[in-house]
Amino acid sequence: MAATEVGGAPPPEVDGLRAPDGLTPGSRIARLRASHSYGLVLALVLVALVFTALAPDGDWSTSLRVVILATMLVVALWTSGVVRLTSWPIATLLIVAAFGALSPVVTGGRTFTGLLAIADSALVAATIAVIGLGAVDQREVNRQSLRAAIAVYLLFGLLFVSIYGGVAALDPGPFFEQGIDGTTPQHWYFSFSTLATLGYGDFTAAGSLGHLLAVVEALIGQLYLVTVLAVLVGHLGQKRGGPDPR
Repeated sequence: MAATEVGGAPPPEVDGLRAPDGLTPGSRIARLRASHSYGLVLALVLVALVFTALAPDGDWSTSLRVVILATMLVVALWTSGVVRLTSWPIATLLIVAAFGALSPVVTGGRTFTGLLAIADSALVAATIAVIGLGAVDQREVNRQSLRAAIAVYLLFGLLFVSIYGGVAALDPGPFFEQGIDGTTPQHWYFSFSTLATLGYGDFTAAGSLGHLLAVVEALIGQLYLVTVLAVLVGHLGQKRGGPDPR
């Protein structure tokens, strides 16, 4: 059965499988029937990207970042057809995100900042997994799978922004060789420079852990781009060659 975009609510039954109120069963067809456009997901990823790059460090920006990342995950879950917006997993996620967003106002300290950065990493990693599932569900190169692929690439950069922030807060030594831990916008700049392998000049990770994380991010970025390019080339080759006569 071909993958199609459905803008409305999912039907109560899909090929004899009834979608539950919470998690959708492991049927690819069920998820596709309940899925939506990845345009909104990509837009939220761009919002998170710009906000992280420009917002100065502070309680309000930390809280708002949690809200943005949680909203991004909720929309990704809904878009991929994994859950419904009125399901208990969504409600639970929103409640946890609300506590996370309010916590910087009532507490603080380096340890708490590091733990909150780890929580941000978990939200971004979960979003990557959900969007990746939706992209694989397409089983073809189309507008939705391309939007999902772009979103995942950008999310890898955001993931390492949070990881760098967590390491900087929890490690007693400076994160950068320049003798500073850096701000969130500086972690953003370092992360995307590493992901795109643009080279370094003003910021360099210090210590073995920082070096390891930077190399891992660079490898992920390059391997991801090579994989996506291979899929696109293979898809174009199939279109030009036509169906196998056998």
